Amino acid sequence: MSQDQRFQSQRFELKYLIDESITASMRDFIRSYLVLDEYGVGRPGLAYPVHSVYLDSDNLDTHLATVNGTKNRFKLRLRYYDDKPNTPVFFEVKSRVNNCIMKQRCGVKREAVPLLVAGQLPSPEQMYSKDPKHFKAIQYFNMLLHQINARPKVHNSYTREAWVSPNDNSVRVTFDRNVRIEPYFKAQAIVDMVNPVRVFPQTILEVKFTTRFPNWLREMVRAFNLMQTASAKYSQGVLVIGEHWFRDKALDWGDTLLYAQRSAAPVTGAYASVED
Repeated sequence: MSQDQRFQSQRFELKYLIDESITASMRDFIRSYLVLDEYGVGRPGLAYPVHSVYLDSDNLDTHLATVNGTKNRFKLRLRYYDDKPNTPVFFEVKSRVNNCIMKQRCGVKREAVPLLVAGQLPSPEQMYSKDPKHFKAIQYFNMLLHQINARPKVHNSYTREAWVSPNDNSVRVTFDRNVRIEPYFKAQAIVDMVNPVRVFPQTILEVKFTTRFPNWLREMVRAFNLMQTASAKYSQGVLVIGEHWFRDKALDWGDTLLYAQRSAAPVTGAYASVED
């Protein structure tokens, strides 16, 4: 099944922070119902790298919407998996409407990234698909970008082990590990990080389903005594590092001694976790 067919444009998400020690047993349980995502086959740890550049306003409007638990909210990001010149960069809008997650995205050539981040629309030659829904997605991204005057704020990376339904896209279960973040203010889709901070000491388990919550997943939650929790990678990272680092792009993050000495301990207190 192609990557686009695996894409869940509308879904429900449940998240759990779990200890890495139980993931092997959980994998044995999951493989009775799902198959390994093709992009993890043959890779170390059955996982592939995921990179995102999040865009936000200078007031961090989308971050604060997450922290404040705003029911209807969105995030703007670039999603990519390597830095090869011929692979796409996806411009994505991830929206939450009540309890439903909706995603729209458009894959473009890397040469178009700076122009699109600056607020332009791609030419047909710069897009990887001529499907009208993809151009509609980049138009929506562009509208929201101008609406909040968004610009790059964060580079986020992690490794993802993904398990998917063998015949459709109805269920997807992922293990996200080594979630790292750093301030980033350039209109480029890079993979190298200067001084990243680790956001979560645990592994993030995400369960994504398009219709009803399957009974076997309910049994897995019971069997492994899982506790649903919030774990927004972007907003949690901003809180761990400190919001001020993302409001002023003139700060030289890479050369700051204070940053190099920071602890990667998770945030505690009122904002210990935020919902993505």
